[in-house]
Amino acid sequence: MANRGPSYGLSREVQEKIEQKYDPDLEQRLVDWIVAQCGGNMDRPQPGRESFQKWLMDGTILCRLINSLYPRGKEPIKKIPETQMAFKQMEKISQFLQAAEAYGVTTTDIFQTVDLWEGKDMAAVQRTLMSLGSVAVTKDDGHYRGDRDWFHRKAQGYRREFSQEQLRQGQSLIGLQMGSNRGASQSGMTGYGMHRQIM
Repeated sequence: MANRGPSYGLSREVQEKIEQKYDPDLEQRLVDWIVAQCGGNMDRPQPGRESFQKWLMDGTILCRLINSLYPRGKEPIKKIPETQMAFKQMEKISQFLQAAEAYGVTTTDIFQTVDLWEGKDMAAVQRTLMSLGSVAVTKDDGHYRGDRDWFHRKAQGYRREFSQEQLRQGQSLIGLQMGSNRGASQSGMTGYGMHRQIM
């Protein structure tokens, strides 16, 4: 956690709402997946948001996680240095976020580095990890390890192919979305500047 004093008033209310979004059950599922995906040779954190944050905070586990989703030799993060220097740890988190986006996690599902580093929004960290797991299950390329029921498969696009004849026929049609003027008349309309007479 960053070395900040307590927040008061509106800031405190906002922080409490953010903290309420954190899901302890989801935390356990994510820990199980990360341990299974990274090979199982790592210590598990104690249950709780702060322990989960401290477990991921240096970025090493996140880098190992994203690398485990690629074949050997194709890992996006080549070196994962063990360091206690804050800016290097934040750099590793940043590398993970870039690699996760390149892997297929949508930009809106990516947390900010400070969300994890300062523990500001651990629910956003959970959302990113859930999205990463969903993309991994959906890709089904043999690199996902763990229970497939932990994550939802993402919807895949359905590509349609049309022949040139079908495209030509579609150009001559006017869709009903354009509207219709059938049955339209100007009865009851008055000219500009004239007042309607009400009887």
